[in-house]
Amino acid sequence: MSDIHLHQVDLRLVSKYRVMAEFPEVSGKPSLLFDEGSPIGDGQGPNAAMVLGAAIGDCLSATLMNCLIRAHVDVEALTATVVTRVARNQAGRFRISGIEVELCPTVPPGERAGLERCQAIFQDYCTVTESVRQGIPVTVSFAHLGPKSCTAHPGQQ
Repeated sequence: MSDIHLHQVDLRLVSKYRVMAEFPEVSGKPSLLFDEGSPIGDGQGPNAAMVLGAAIGDCLSATLMNCLIRAHVDVEALTATVVTRVARNQAGRFRISGIEVELCPTVPPGERAGLERCQAIFQDYCTVTESVRQGIPVTVSFAHLGPKSCTAHPGQQ
């Protein structure tokens, strides 16, 4: 069994700044429409910064749930609010300057000790959050620089 897992997302320009993301490894072929907000785009979908915030919030929520389930804590509800702060850097370029996540688990009063145990350790197991905190190497390549359309996917030869 390999310790490396690959996840593919296929993106396709729909119009202007709208991009459709498709997730081929998920049954039912779900898709997600991205768009930039006004004045650049039309705001018909979340932008990449919003989706990064959602990915971090989802990872933290799922990781906390995993810990609580393993600790046999009954979770009545769990919500998360994520604020992704985008600001200009010293060069005047917009960059994500911070992401704030507020988790709100609801557990019975008798199970607070299990919740507190999980609160102390769960973040270390969150793949996305801990990766973003440390920085992730990103490589960029171009499949074609010409009139031909691209058909190969990264990692496929």
